[in-house]
Amino acid sequence: MPPVPSSWADRWLAWRNRLVARPGFQRWASGFPLTRHIARRNTRALFDLCAGFVYAQVLTACIRLDLFAILADGPVPVDILARRLDLTPDRTRRLLRAAESLGLLRALSGDRFGLADLGAALVGNPGIAAMIEHHALLYADLADPVALLRGQAQPTRLAGYWPYAAGVAGDGRTVAPYSGLMGASQALIAEDVLDACDLSRARHLMDVGGGEGAFLQAVAARHAAPRLTLFDLPAVADRAAARLGQSGLGERITCRGGDFHSGLPSGADIISLVRIVHDHDDEAAQALLRAAYAALPPGGTLLIAEPMAGTPGAEPVGDAYFGFYLLAMGSGRPRRAEELRAMLGAAGFTATREHSTRRPLLTRVLQAQKTASEM
Repeated sequence: MPPVPSSWADRWLAWRNRLVARPGFQRWASGFPLTRHIARRNTRALFDLCAGFVYAQVLTACIRLDLFAILADGPVPVDILARRLDLTPDRTRRLLRAAESLGLLRALSGDRFGLADLGAALVGNPGIAAMIEHHALLYADLADPVALLRGQAQPTRLAGYWPYAAGVAGDGRTVAPYSGLMGASQALIAEDVLDACDLSRARHLMDVGGGEGAFLQAVAARHAAPRLTLFDLPAVADRAAARLGQSGLGERITCRGGDFHSGLPSGADIISLVRIVHDHDDEAAQALLRAAYAALPPGGTLLIAEPMAGTPGAEPVGDAYFGFYLLAMGSGRPRRAEELRAMLGAAGFTATREHSTRRPLLTRVLQAQKTASEM
């Protein structure tokens, strides 16, 4: 076939890229007053992409050494930190300076180090620390990203960690690690979802894929009226019932085990899917939305809460991080809000709208309505 004629915009872009690729132009742009700030910013951004793995490993070392917890009560001198961390003073200082450069710590007078804002935020969010530890599996799976993209990689560690991604329900032993991680990470976003959605008028809320109940626990703390049901795979629902019983919520939250492929229980006027849809490939995700539609009464509501691709200001989170994480997991993909709206329409929902959240990087919320009357 003859080549497709390119547009002026395409030819301009190709010329511009050839220009930027020239080492001589890069040196000139780095010194010219009108371009040097852009050139230096781009140089830093490119280096950060190359060095990102090292930055992540610095953070991992801080977490494993419990450094942020040690500094939570105030700055500590380097020599004392060295003894607490069981490192030589030189290696301790190397770690501290690396963490300082990443905005995790700050150097203070008297050869002391304390928490910076990012380090302090980590102290208050243990779910992040759990995810950082968990990333050891992801790093191993991404050792050969091309093989992963081509489907030539060996069974991944993440696929084994999340057995449901391969359609395996699992038993109490196999679901325990991921159920605990889901609970810890869900706590990060539960309050954001509840701040965005008014559930005060809900009569019966069912959280599908609710894990060990972190989201429903937050709902119960905020709203006294609605009945609450957790639906998940049988082994997960059993763990949730035990955990919620120990926290005094066993009578408030009903835990039901099952598989959405066989349908969802009816009776709830609101169904929530908190970070569930993006775990499934298109066919399974569409089946889940159809199951939710069938389970809801006329006028019922479906809430989808998850990080989404294409989120302004957080594009790498949805497209890069979750894109490759879910690829390694073996199931699911991040979707844009407009894709989810189309899938909701195909499932039968007639109206969707987005609720603004405090931290859209972590979660966005779509609300879909089932028509109030059906023929």
